[in-house]
Amino acid sequence: MAEDSIAVGVIVEKRKAASPWIDHTWSPVAVLPGLPEAAPMTLIETLPDGERYYAGAARITLASVDTANYRDNMMSGAPKLWVAMREDHPDAGLILVAVTADPAEGEAHTETGTNIVDTVPMVPEIAHFVAQFVDMHHVEREFFKRKRDRADPDRLARRPMGKEG
Repeated sequence: MAEDSIAVGVIVEKRKAASPWIDHTWSPVAVLPGLPEAAPMTLIETLPDGERYYAGAARITLASVDTANYRDNMMSGAPKLWVAMREDHPDAGLILVAVTADPAEGEAHTETGTNIVDTVPMVPEIAHFVAQFVDMHHVEREFFKRKRDRADPDRLARRPMGKEG
């Protein structure tokens, strides 16, 4: 199995929530190639109803066994990246869990129930990296439909009461 990865930085937005149960919401805004010289949770911009932060660094790791998922994402017309993050403590900011170009992996990160998972558009530099990886490693696999074994009607038949067989 071949793998390759690219370092990225994640920008997130913290907005005031219009809810009596929570104070704010987090959402990813962008995933950019490269690593800025900034500490995680560095305030970048103050907005009228929130703030933007550099959430930290992550690696998008591509595996040759998942190229069909990457290809489908790229062919969608609007390729996306899935950003999974978790709020450690309401006042402490976020922890980046993962950034992925695989829709199935992105969905899998929602299963914990504690992760915040959302998509952002894939910037051209990252799209080029993913497309090159798919071109180099994708192997079209033939669909193989499994056939069920035929049921034996005699084994499925009811046995008369009192007869053990």
